[in-house]
Amino acid sequence: MNYFEIAIINTPNIFTYQSDIALKKGDVVEVEVKSKKTLGYVVNQTQKPSFKCKDIIKKIYQFSPQKQKIIDFIAKYYFCSIGEAAGLFYTVKSEKCKVKNGINIDTNIQLTKKQQDAFEFLQKEDVAILFGDTGSGKTEIYIKLIEKTINEGKNVIFLLPEIAITSQMQIRLKKVFGDIVEIWHSKITKKKKEEILAKIANNEIKIILGARSALFLPIENIGLIIVDEEHDDSYKSEQTPKYNAKDLSILIAKIYNAKVVLGSATPLVSDLFKFKHFRLKGTYHNTKNKKYFTSAFDEFIIDKLKKTIENKKQAIIFLPTRANFKYMICASCAKAVKCPNCDVAMSVHKAKRALICHYCNFTKRIPNRCEYCSSEEFINERIGTSELKEKLHSLLPNAKIEKFDRDVITSKRKIDKILKDFANKKIDILIGTQMLSKGHDYPDVALSVVLDIDFILNSADYKAAERAFALARQVEGRAGRVEDGEVIIQTLNKEFFNRSYEEFYKEELKLRKELNYPPFSRIIKIEFQDKDKTKAKEKMNNFLKCIGNIKEIVGFGEAAIFKIKNIYRYHVVLKGRNLHKLIYPCVNNEMKIDVDPVNFI
Repeated sequence: MNYFEIAIINTPNIFTYQSDIALKKGDVVEVEVKSKKTLGYVVNQTQKPSFKCKDIIKKIYQFSPQKQKIIDFIAKYYFCSIGEAAGLFYTVKSEKCKVKNGINIDTNIQLTKKQQDAFEFLQKEDVAILFGDTGSGKTEIYIKLIEKTINEGKNVIFLLPEIAITSQMQIRLKKVFGDIVEIWHSKITKKKKEEILAKIANNEIKIILGARSALFLPIENIGLIIVDEEHDDSYKSEQTPKYNAKDLSILIAKIYNAKVVLGSATPLVSDLFKFKHFRLKGTYHNTKNKKYFTSAFDEFIIDKLKKTIENKKQAIIFLPTRANFKYMICASCAKAVKCPNCDVAMSVHKAKRALICHYCNFTKRIPNRCEYCSSEEFINERIGTSELKEKLHSLLPNAKIEKFDRDVITSKRKIDKILKDFANKKIDILIGTQMLSKGHDYPDVALSVVLDIDFILNSADYKAAERAFALARQVEGRAGRVEDGEVIIQTLNKEFFNRSYEEFYKEELKLRKELNYPPFSRIIKIEFQDKDKTKAKEKMNNFLKCIGNIKEIVGFGEAAIFKIKNIYRYHVVLKGRNLHKLIYPCVNNEMKIDVDPVNFI
């Protein structure tokens, strides 16, 4: 009889099981835990323990040596268990793959001189950034790189940050590459996922297009990984393991001896510092956008919207807040209406006649009186997408206006419908949150409006300036794709936004070097939670005592949002170079560790 330590998939648990068959590290097996069948990952073979062991039911699958290396890295780097790391990866029932050889693709795409230079540059580098302005023709370069990779007999993973932008790219890739392309994201049905996994097992799929989970499909022989919109925070998982798909792409490519292309009009400051890049300036059609600045949502913006619609063109409006208003504040005592479960103000949703917490979804009727002082007067602050839509309908009654935010985009079908209606010009003005900035390509958008961007610029985060600048630039780029367009930015910081990305990068990098922020250091955020406020603080204090009084501690104490879903939260933020080695002896299951965080709330 053989004995094995088995990491239970998607849990931190490791148990010992017995089997009369020989197993290896990386095997996925079916086992029983508390009378329920589940999957486990073989960590290693061990000696017979002193206690009685359950039998391993059967072997399901074996991860390749490459996948095992990736699992080990995720567990160590992101401070999660082997079972949690292995749980990211998809398995297939069959281990026998039919090799589909002899594929030869000719895309017939003719690159411009600038695009050809970029194409040749990217082939020479293992990891490189395609730093191309919005509308500069990055997709054509991607397609030529994919063509070359497929003709070399290798496979391609193409990552996009949101499922909202997968449909347009899927259409383009399917048109060129046909049935060897498949799309993967969380909204796909279970049946469809099983079909795709079976095709991958039979090597019928050579190109996987999808959101970050596509990185964990059982595709082998990888030759190229493309990470489009590489700057996007959506590549970072906020669930354990808190991995970053863009960063993992670089590790995976190294393990498979593949190439990585990071594409963006606004590359991350840290990545532009670390990797070589090719600068692709201007738009494919040599269009230009005229830029205006305003301090408020005023008559100038309304007039520009009217003229855009009169000219049979379209407009998009970015706003960082969904719903009607972000805050409902008492005019007498100045206190906001807060969620009883979370330490945040509730948002106004007029259509539902309710206040809704965007953290726990707690809902209650809009009050008539202040619960603190009984005043009947309220002030609404920070306009949201719903309120703006309502306001524009009254100002532009003949305009066809729709929202594009998480209140209305609840399924892939709804995403596709709104974007299809916009493409078919059934919508004149599309109002949205950050989803609006991501990779959409519509030729008749003549006006882009960026509202309330200073809210993002002034947030408490070392990346606030980068995030605000990139977001404004991405929204700007939605206009003027085929013909010259216009951009209006509402801000009190005109000088900040009215400069080139190169100028911003130079100043931001200098500032980060002075303050020793990434890319000159690493950041790790550690969170301590409990329903009991005292216990949560005690957990933090125990950790601080363990690591001692070290210079790497940036700050500690109550989280910016102290309570979420009735759970109290304390944070410790560390900044330095060798943080893993420093905190490993003090790590335990009472903490949540976020390596390279993008969220500091």
